[in-house]
Amino acid sequence: MVDRTVNRKKYAVVVTTYGEVEKVTVKDLWPSSRKILKVVTRQIVKIPAAMIYFIADYRSTKHYINWKLNRYRSTLLAINRAQTHTLEHAIFSSGSELLLKADVKVFDAYYFVPPYLDDMLQELQHEYDGIIVVPMIPVESAFSCGVACQMVIDLYGEGIFGQVKVMSKLWKEDRLHRIYIDYLFGQLSAPVRRLKERKIGLVLVIHGTLVKNRAGNPPKLFTGLDETIAFFDVMKRKIMADPANIFSDVRQGCINHSTGGEWTSDTIEKALEEFKREGYEGVVMFPYGFFADNSETEYDACKKLEEAEFPVFQYVRCINDFPAFGHWLADQVLEELQRLYDLQRAIGSLEHNP
Repeated sequence: MVDRTVNRKKYAVVVTTYGEVEKVTVKDLWPSSRKILKVVTRQIVKIPAAMIYFIADYRSTKHYINWKLNRYRSTLLAINRAQTHTLEHAIFSSGSELLLKADVKVFDAYYFVPPYLDDMLQELQHEYDGIIVVPMIPVESAFSCGVACQMVIDLYGEGIFGQVKVMSKLWKEDRLHRIYIDYLFGQLSAPVRRLKERKIGLVLVIHGTLVKNRAGNPPKLFTGLDETIAFFDVMKRKIMADPANIFSDVRQGCINHSTGGEWTSDTIEKALEEFKREGYEGVVMFPYGFFADNSETEYDACKKLEEAEFPVFQYVRCINDFPAFGHWLADQVLEELQRLYDLQRAIGSLEHNP
């Protein structure tokens, strides 16, 4: 990192997520699909190098046809940029004493589309004293936030200590749970509210994960399975206990992939089928396992809800750039920056006074 002779520090905050193409063309989809296979899919299934291009091109063409036919365009990058601006504004208007001792700049970057996180980290390390990476997914795993961790390790190696921090375990925060609940109840439509005395179900959508590999054994990589289960349990308990609750029951709705072995069994399809079989008149879907809407939530998951044909249904968008979420995230980032600042001061003091 930069060796500065002045006391004032310079820190970068990078808001990052998967990233999806904004312009739906096969040309734009190809590099994104190839990077997904190289970075994520190969952790689950061994793919020969020669096959990566073939599979990626097939997936790109399939997505292109599907999205074009349904006139879908991803909003993920636009949302992440808005989240970045909200976070930056919240940090600078916080009145934090850290801002008297350090300059902070907020960037957006992505795993699979430009600007790429790994490229940005390489650029920022030469200009900034420290970096906070903020993965916009509440539950970490090798497939989500773990991608950011691996990129940091690849770049910094053992030099990571005292220079860069990847935020994690955001799903555990009580304040986030409260913001989620207030946001969810505040978004409910009039038709849903009119069913208050009847059976209304809530599907909490999250990305599923591997339970067993192809050999029937627990995966060797970190899947975040226990954290996924714990996050659902705490959210269901708090939603059902809230005075504003109108839901008869809350169920987990996992988004799974088809390769690598056995995935989480509590799927969106299962939750919707159970609610239908049990005579529920209304169903609300909320993707609590994502901080930003993407093709898996606002397109795939929402489409499943529409096709279930409940008399009353509603898709509640992800927390996205909801102001209260932005202020909470700013507080989390400022705490991490303060810890990094204090650590660097302590290390500097030891170096000057051996």
